[in-house]
Parts: sequence; C-alpha cells; structure tokens
Amino acid sequence: MPTPHRYAPRSLATAALLAVLVSPSRVGAQEATGSFERTLTVSGPVDLEVLSGSGRIEVRAGQAGRIAISGRVRADSWRLFSGRLSARERVRRIEAKPPIEQMGNRVTIGRIDDEDLKEVSISYTVAVPPETTLVSKTGSGSHLIEGVRGAVTASSGSGSIQVRNAGSDVRATTGSGSISADTVAGSFSANSGSGSIDGISVKGGITVKTGSGTVAVSQSGGGPVEASSGSGSIRLSGLRGGLRASTSSGTLRVEGEPTSDWRLLSSSGSVTIELAGKPAFVLDAHSNSGGIDTSYPVTVTGTIGRRELRGSVNGGGPLLHVRTSSGGIRIR
Repeated sequence: MPTPHRYAPRSLATAALLAVLVSPSRVGAQEATGSFERTLTVSGPVDLEVLSGSGRIEVRAGQAGRIAISGRVRADSWRLFSGRLSARERVRRIEAKPPIEQMGNRVTIGRIDDEDLKEVSISYTVAVPPETTLVSKTGSGSHLIEGVRGAVTASSGSGSIQVRNAGSDVRATTGSGSISADTVAGSFSANSGSGSIDGISVKGGITVKTGSGTVAVSQSGGGPVEASSGSGSIRLSGLRGGLRASTSSGTLRVEGEPTSDWRLLSSSGSVTIELAGKPAFVLDAHSNSGGIDTSYPVTVTGTIGRRELRGSVNGGGPLLHVRTSSGGIRIR
C-alpha cells in the first residue's frame, strides 16, 4: 500500500518563516519615507536629465538662473534580499546625499550607482529656467512637463505623460499609459503600447502610434503627419502637408489641406475626409464593404462603382489614396 507523503519538519518551518516575512503586516512595518530639497545656480540654457526607477517626475518652468529640486523618497524591505541596509537607512542616505550631479549647466538628477540604494523610489518636482532642454525617464510613474522651451524627451515603462506649452520638439514614449501634449511649438512624436494619444495645437510634423487607444491631434502649422492605432479611432485636424494614417479597428476622420500625398487605411471602420479651401487632387478610393460619397465633381479615369472611384478633382494634384475593408468613405 503506498505510503502517504509527509512534509519534513524543516520544510514546514521554512514555509512558516516565508509566510511571516512576506505577510502584509511585515510589509507595512518595514516602509520608510522621507524628502529633500536642493537649489542649484546656473547661467544660460540648461541641459537637464531626470531619472527615476519608480516615481513621478514633474518639471515646470521657473526662474532664470536657478534650478529648485524637491524629492519624495520611499523605501521598503518586503523583499527577502533587499540589500544590507534597512528601509530607514536607505532613505536617510538619500536625504543626506541626493542623487544630483552638476557640471556647469549640465545637470543630472536621479542617477544611482549604489546597489544598496537602487530599490528606493523617488518622485521629483523640479523648477527650471525656461531655456532648458529636458530628458526625463521613469521605469514606472507619470510625467508632467510644462513651460520648457527646449526639446523635451520623456519616457515611462508604465505611466502617463503630459506636456504643456512646449517651446520646441516633443518626443514621448510609454509602455502603458496615455500621452497628451497641449501647445507644441515644434514637432510631436508619441508612442504608447497601450493608451490614448492627444495633441492640441502642434506647430510642426506629427508622428503618433498606439497599440491600443484613440488618437486625436490638431496641427497649427504644417508638416508631414503619420498616425496609427492597433485598435482605436483616429481624428486629425488642421493638417497642411503629407499624411499616412491607419487603424486596424476604428474610424478615421481627417480635416485639412493635402499639399502632398495622403494615404488612409482602416481595416474595420469608416473614413471621413474634410478638405479646406478649393482642393485639387487625384482620388483613388476603394471600400470592400461600404459606399463612397464625395461632394466634389470627379473626372473619372477607369471604372466607377459604388465601392471604387478613381479620378481627378479640379485638374488633379496630390494623391488621395483611401482604403477601408469594412465601412464607407465620405469626402467633403
């Protein structure tokens, strides 16, 4: 007769010890928090990098010649192998010597090389001279950046990114989270693995991509535009330049003036195009399932049908190439 399996006493003792070490009460008892503030003096344009493994980053325009930094620090010892230092000691060390490096007008905040301190979470609030070029990175946390006149590059492994009143180009990337930009004097590039992308009054070119989420961007100047969504609708307005836009699942709505070729593709969803002024273009439209409706007189070339239309408008010009697998096409 088979003998029932019995746990060794040592194994039971080990399991009990592990349960105590990882229990919620143990986690709460081991957490420590703190803070610090520092002020740096600079002259002229600033080149700033802010890094956080886990924490929020907020950068706003402040006074010329001065960088004001405040940090909120948190550490815990919930991991079995969290280093030689207690949570309280790690926070104390960060408070005593914050990770701030300055070489003239080049400043780096948040670079930590000490292995014992890398599990510390720091959220930063930084006031900078308006004439600042910024690189901001966090492994897990959100960004808020406002009033910076130099180029902005922001990235997060998981967290939202908000940029307001940017004086130059903006480049934003997040693995999971929304991206929004309000008033950008240069170009706008945004990439989200999962999250919506919004842009208001972007003066330069636009490149936006999301794996899952809506896209809504308005252009106030001109330049090429590329927009794509794996799953979500796309709305683009105020365009003046070339365009490539596609969505695998969702509607496409575009407003503007095609000064060079426009190519639009929706795998599942309708396409609506509103053109400014008295446009002249070559139309190549096809829908696998849905009609084509245009308010412009088209000089037809080749065949014409309910689901396919090719020809020129007002003598021709840039190509307007439109495809949808499921949905209608409307041009007005």
